[in-house]
Amino acid sequence: MDIATILGLVGAVVTIVTLIMIDGGNFAQYFDKHAVIIIFGGAFAATLTRYPLPVVLHGIPMGFRCALGMRRISHRDLVEEIAKIADVARKQGPNALEKLEVADPTLAQGVRYIADGYDADFIRTAMETEKDNIYIQLDEAQKIYRSIGDCAPAFGMIGTLLGMVNMFANMTDPSKLGPIMAMALIATLYGAVVANMVCMPIADKCHVKMIEEDIARSIIIDGVVQIRNQKSPQIVKEMLLAYLTDHDRNELAEAA
Repeated sequence: MDIATILGLVGAVVTIVTLIMIDGGNFAQYFDKHAVIIIFGGAFAATLTRYPLPVVLHGIPMGFRCALGMRRISHRDLVEEIAKIADVARKQGPNALEKLEVADPTLAQGVRYIADGYDADFIRTAMETEKDNIYIQLDEAQKIYRSIGDCAPAFGMIGTLLGMVNMFANMTDPSKLGPIMAMALIATLYGAVVANMVCMPIADKCHVKMIEEDIARSIIIDGVVQIRNQKSPQIVKEMLLAYLTDHDRNELAEAA
């Protein structure tokens, strides 16, 4: 689980709740079913207009998994593990890889390809295809949440305008003006909260995961292919170091 996402959401909720409590703590006045309907219904409908239904239905849970539950990848650990696998393959042969326990599922699949005797071209093609597939899924999730984030404030404004129309239609009854205007402004509040506290952060998180997954899978693919081509562990490691940050390279150099 990504603790940063949890901390961010909890922090945002606590901030809003604290401000409401400072202003008197009347939470009921901040709830309006009409605003909920127009924000969520309108934003979802607009997103359906932009994207096919299967993409939307897959993208929404994918975004949540990305923000909350997808694996955290250490590129440095991947390089170290691949170097160890290369050492085993060099000293004991490809068949010895069948007995290895590899934690990362993508790397484990690559190791199985080597152990089963697949050639380097097949391994690269198969693993590149899988990398492209996960990239497309994350990109779709990012676009869905960015679409909802774009639409929510707009529908919040629409809700406010509808409330103002209702307010002007009831000008003869001053007692209704305050509640109607408050209800209208709540729609704008909901739109801003949904966009900036939920949807846009999840979209950005998906984008970060896309980059992270792309680098990690590129490390794995290049490493597995070089092992299949019987390159020495040192050559494999030196090649993969190009993917790491200066900080990670320095830590690896110090640990060596």
